Amino acid sequence: MGDPKRQRKRYETPSHPWIKERIDREKDIMQKYALKNKKELWKHETQLRNFRRRARRLLAARGKQAEVEREQLLQRLKRLGVLPQEARLDDVLSLTLGDILERRLQTLVFKRGFARTPRQARQLIVHGHIEINGQVIRSPSYLVLRGEEETISYVKNSPFANAQHPERMMIEQAQKGEAQ
Repeated sequence: MGDPKRQRKRYETPSHPWIKERIDREKDIMQKYALKNKKELWKHETQLRNFRRRARRLLAARGKQAEVEREQLLQRLKRLGVLPQEARLDDVLSLTLGDILERRLQTLVFKRGFARTPRQARQLIVHGHIEINGQVIRSPSYLVLRGEEETISYVKNSPFANAQHPERMMIEQAQKGEAQ
């Protein structure tokens, strides 16, 4: 029969599905970050909402446990690279969806020049050409920790690991064209 533990939805859908402004905003974000579907967008929106909700609750809370939880939340967001090292709890409330989406593996692979487009970055990840710390990651929505950012590379046995690979040469040419 299937897994006895029921899978829980990790996102909340919009409460009013047919608001044109929201639909247009979502469409722009999906194009900019080359998201596959709205579910990916909603997962990150829900994650951001939960971070903010926790921060608001902790700002109002008093006591030793609240202090411990404040520190844990700030440490997690700093490790994710969403907040700077000197950030305070108030800074969590000013986070935007873009801050979270910028930490996705797909976005970082594109921005670091491993792919020409965000869509190509997604394809390289899904097809197993990208690794972090020697570990192949096949999830484009993986949130890269600040410490892992420098270890993103092509998998050793991937054709892209060869600097003479025709597509890799195209990627590098595209980068040089953007730099000028």
